[in-house]
Amino acid sequence: MPSYLEFEKPVADLEGQIQELRAVAERGQAVDVKDEIARLEAKAAQALVDIYAKLTPWQKTQVARHADRPHMLDYVKAIVTDFVPLAGDRKFAEDAAIVAGFGRINGRPVALLGHEKGSDTQSRLKHNFGMAKPEGYRKAVRIMELAERFGLPVVSLVDTAGAYPGIGAEERGQAEAIARSTDACLALGVPNVAVIIGEGGSGGAIAIATANKVLMLEHAIYSVISPEGAASILWRDSARAQDAATNMKITAQDLLRFKVIDEIIPEPLGGAHRDPAAVMAAAAKAIDAALAQLAPLDGPALRKQRRDKFLAIGRTI
Repeated sequence: MPSYLEFEKPVADLEGQIQELRAVAERGQAVDVKDEIARLEAKAAQALVDIYAKLTPWQKTQVARHADRPHMLDYVKAIVTDFVPLAGDRKFAEDAAIVAGFGRINGRPVALLGHEKGSDTQSRLKHNFGMAKPEGYRKAVRIMELAERFGLPVVSLVDTAGAYPGIGAEERGQAEAIARSTDACLALGVPNVAVIIGEGGSGGAIAIATANKVLMLEHAIYSVISPEGAASILWRDSARAQDAATNMKITAQDLLRFKVIDEIIPEPLGGAHRDPAAVMAAAAKAIDAALAQLAPLDGPALRKQRRDKFLAIGRTI
């Protein structure tokens, strides 16, 4: 049974009834439940269609944060071959919140960067819930410099609530590290493609997402601050996160209209967590297509395209 979000309660009730009927059938009781199961399955499927056809921005935020949603390392296992991870920023330490290395996507060699949130308590603590420290962004810069040296495109998988705001991170130059990582993205003479696979939060996201092509999963979110953070600033009340999410234009559909992103990657009905294999395959296909489109451009053309893209944001709607 999947883990249900609060607004999915009608589907949860129906699928719970289906499981109960299947248990009855498995116990060998002399009751024909096939027709009833088929009826309930059709009803549950339609309920899911109706719910996901009119998701609010806050509901999309919940889907983007779903615990079962595939994370960066899931994508590595599913769509990257010959992956060789690299660790450390050569200045202070290794930061597990950002995973980096080299591999192949659909046979194409790439440098890979991405936030990893973790999938259970132990891994979430190890990866600091995907919130990178300065050494994570300095590691990202090191990988981008290597990618340019060897002529490899850079692919970033973004999934973070934001950069880590702790005292130690600030002492080691968090803002400077984010700025230099963003600058490294802009200066790349090789193609770079970013995919928002879950949350794209603040400078923690833009530090590796300042790309020639920015793709976004259908139910992901991308914003300058989390809805809770915005509510705390605007109304001094984080409980008003739903109001903030509604007004911040954080959904893929809004961001495509504002030309902040370039393409929406469709998710399976019910979100990426209901069919991770399908959404990861779709992401791999979209990444490959974007890189193929950028391949003919040389270094100066790539830098100009990237610069013009970001300078144009907000000028026309």
